[in-house]
Amino acid sequence: MSQSTYRIIGLMSGTSLDGLDIACCNFEQNGEGLNYKIEEAVTYKYNEEWREKLSTIHNASAYEFALANTEYGYYLAEKANEFISTKNISGLDLIVSHGHTIFHQPENKFTFQLGSGAAIAGRTGITTVCDFRTLDVALNGQGAPLVPIGDALLFSKFHYCLNLGGIANISFDSNGKRIAFDICPVNLVLNQLAQTLGKNYDNEGELALSGSLNNNLFEKLNNLDFYKTSGAKSLGREWVEKVFFPVVNSFEIPAQEKLNTICEHIALQIAKHAKNAKAKMLVTGGGAYNCYLIERIKFHTQASVIIPDNQTIEYKEALIFAFLGLLRFERKNNTLASVTGASTDSTGGAIYLGKI
Repeated sequence: MSQSTYRIIGLMSGTSLDGLDIACCNFEQNGEGLNYKIEEAVTYKYNEEWREKLSTIHNASAYEFALANTEYGYYLAEKANEFISTKNISGLDLIVSHGHTIFHQPENKFTFQLGSGAAIAGRTGITTVCDFRTLDVALNGQGAPLVPIGDALLFSKFHYCLNLGGIANISFDSNGKRIAFDICPVNLVLNQLAQTLGKNYDNEGELALSGSLNNNLFEKLNNLDFYKTSGAKSLGREWVEKVFFPVVNSFEIPAQEKLNTICEHIALQIAKHAKNAKAKMLVTGGGAYNCYLIERIKFHTQASVIIPDNQTIEYKEALIFAFLGLLRFERKNNTLASVTGASTDSTGGAIYLGKI
């Protein structure tokens, strides 16, 4: 590191639309390696207007889309400024924004994360790093997952790192290389089904627990072509809407039964990739609070399932994107070809300078 310590704000918005995660992270280089600490963190829940806009903007006109990209950038800046003021944070080096994924189609050489980095830098006055995925896609990669380099360097004591967000993804070392990929949808599907029952999400998996397994749906989901492919692979909203939901919606059964069956499906798919009985598996993301889902994962997998403190559960991705921004700022690789399938490792991200 060109300097021994950095204070960086990480902004993360996941596909499950829970809200905007903001974490102020401290990174310090010492003789033993890199230490990190989440100093402050908060989640700003989206109001109905932003939830609606972020969930439907993919159908907008080009003008509306371009406008939303700028508006959302200003929203991110507004929340960052509010966070900085409320928490009395000073001495910031960077703001790092993942943005909100609207399109993810690596097969078409295309991915887009909403939220203008220029708007963030302009409104906060702080140098901003954003747009992490497009370079990897241009290098014939999946553009995802990006978190695994952070898993390898910050959470190395765990053999498996599993994130249960809108999409489940896992990373681990295999033959000296970091391997990672998306496994299956999680909260992107579970939340939508819970909403048909008047709930924003299935609290602790109580709705799923009240349902029963539908073997026919379970079999059809497990036989989807995506699960038969290996190597670098990623999922987005498009696949869930075009492939996953049509199968689920073809069954005229109670939502509780669908939730139960999908939880079993998620647990089984995860277990296929966590077979080391001696390994520890760190589980983070909103799905870590779904007690029923965690119970089914523990039932199917041979690995030891570790649920960390709430701060790590909720802000690990914001922390790691802050770290990816640090790597980009220092011109170091932050994207692994062994994970994404790209032609080479790369240093992804666009930098917008703040006040100099």
